[in-house]
Amino acid sequence: MNSDLDRLQPYPFERLRQLCHAVSPAPTFSAIRLSIGEPQHATPELIQRALSDHLAGLALYPTTQGTSALREAISQWIARRYHVATPNAETQVLPVNGSREALFAFAQTVVDRKNPNAKVVCPNPFYQIYEGATLLAGAEPVYLNTLPDNGFAMDWAAIPENVWCDVQLVYVCSPANPTGNVMTLAAWQVLFDLADQYGFVIASDECYSEIYCDEATPPLGALTAARQLGRDDYRQLVVFSSLSKRSNVPGLRSGFVAGDAAILKKFLLYRTYHGSAMNPAVQAASVAAWNDEAHVLDNRRLYAEKFRAVTPLIAPYLPCTIPDAGFYLWAKTPIADTDFARRLLEEKNVAVLPGSFLGRVAYGMNPGENFIRIALVPDLADCLEAAQRINDFCLTL
Repeated sequence: MNSDLDRLQPYPFERLRQLCHAVSPAPTFSAIRLSIGEPQHATPELIQRALSDHLAGLALYPTTQGTSALREAISQWIARRYHVATPNAETQVLPVNGSREALFAFAQTVVDRKNPNAKVVCPNPFYQIYEGATLLAGAEPVYLNTLPDNGFAMDWAAIPENVWCDVQLVYVCSPANPTGNVMTLAAWQVLFDLADQYGFVIASDECYSEIYCDEATPPLGALTAARQLGRDDYRQLVVFSSLSKRSNVPGLRSGFVAGDAAILKKFLLYRTYHGSAMNPAVQAASVAAWNDEAHVLDNRRLYAEKFRAVTPLIAPYLPCTIPDAGFYLWAKTPIADTDFARRLLEEKNVAVLPGSFLGRVAYGMNPGENFIRIALVPDLADCLEAAQRINDFCLTL
């Protein structure tokens, strides 16, 4: 067996299950689950129709590179969304089976095992795929704490030069999971300069990029930042995006990677052997999704409504603010986050995720401790009911 498997920690939701295995939620309350970031808004009818209309494609083997129609749809969407020149659909865009699968596979492509000290930087707290991908690629993760004192930004200066010399890959999540922080152009400039100096690749996870409250200020994307900073070739940069949150289709498993053509050529080679071709019916549905923005506007409106209604109710008891983007509240707890989550489930039948499950101890602390992640994915009525129960619970502490 691969001995690196022994280095993996239980996934956060398995840890939550273990934490609460003996808990009997109060039967007087219906269950409200705010623990997992699974979109619960309705899947748009146009996507369902496109999927069902193309089931004949199941009789064909799909290519790993996907259809030209899908690559063109993605390329055109990137140009519209990020105000950049239309990427080359043949060399700079590649469909993937959801960003999760691609983020994992990317480390296996990028990390050079000939360097026994290979390192991968990731934010802390973080999406657990970054760590698992790093360890199973034979590299060591370097955790960069994101803290409230600096607005949950990644402080690149905190990593010493001797560490940067061994870094081969940097995972960036912007908008961030769980904090919702969006990287600034100045932060991108620093990271691009470091990439040029030390030769590492940047993987920018942007699966939450289309969930934000202010229509006038969509989150800055890595491709936009690169273009504004004169990196039109997107050298050493690959962006990961997904339809799961944008279009409420987490089960479709559809996304894309885009950026440096030389890196994507190697990634395509890896994926050809990895067996990662996208279902033809899913490709057709994905074309419909990327070509339509009306359903995305409706989706954002629903999340914005929930944030505006719920945040003022929770913030007086659990300090938090509406994030730059994403659909999570990252809330400070008055007691240990694990105790808070377990007791809230037991007494009020509301499930949230302890922040410490998303972090690791680095620089003497776990930056997720005494935080909980609240996913505002149910409908407004359930979110308001959950907020009231959380407030009632906090009054007993």
